[in-house]
Amino acid sequence: MTDASATGSHTNAECEALDTPPEAFTPSAERGVLAVFPHPDDESFAAGGTLARCSEAGVATTYLCGTYGDMGRRLGRPAFTNRESLRDVRTAELKEACAVLGCNVRFMGLRDKCVEFEDPEEVARMVRAVIEELQPSTVITYYPGHGVHPDHDALGHSTVLAVRDMPRASRPRLLARAVGDRAEVLAALGPAHVASDILAVRDRKLDALRAHRSQTEVMFAHWEDEAELDDQAKAFREEFTKTESFYLLDPDAKTLIELAL
Repeated sequence: MTDASATGSHTNAECEALDTPPEAFTPSAERGVLAVFPHPDDESFAAGGTLARCSEAGVATTYLCGTYGDMGRRLGRPAFTNRESLRDVRTAELKEACAVLGCNVRFMGLRDKCVEFEDPEEVARMVRAVIEELQPSTVITYYPGHGVHPDHDALGHSTVLAVRDMPRASRPRLLARAVGDRAEVLAALGPAHVASDILAVRDRKLDALRAHRSQTEVMFAHWEDEAELDDQAKAFREEFTKTESFYLLDPDAKTLIELAL
């Protein structure tokens, strides 16, 4: 395992042993949850089941979406939109998906595929303003440096900065999704600290993803063709609809983005 103090994760012994079970995410313990990701559909992929669980428990949830996703490479299968109309399509898709999840939605208005070029402190101020307004007990974002996409890493980093700049007593818990090759993530970060059992809301997560039609029709078509799925793809599909795992971040620890500067 890497030195957690250098990656923003917890440094204590409870997170070091590979056989230590993760803490169970408990919606009833939350007073509010804020998800901060850059694109329409990130909320459903990364935390859709957890947001749906919170909604069922009567916990207020909000998705703060960084961009409008108008530079997304998919246009439907077959294509039913184009580059000029994709922003409107993806905005409508996100609103529909969030309605399925029982989640409010707000947009930051950042430029898609350009978040890494924004001033991270300015983006952090935007995120912090929403945290201070909504007062969530937990904020969920991407793990900076393990987000795969530059927008994921950049907004995850700014979200860490947003929480870091708050008084300690008023900081929400900061959870992060690390994406990419599972073996590589485990080798770099160790086991996840928090696990959310989403099996009971599996269909709501999938319905939210289907609402992002322009982006997910290819994935669902691939999943339905069992003959074309290899064992790794089947394992991902199975895990994807059972558990959402998160790392607990220490906002005072330098992120991988800062360490790379």
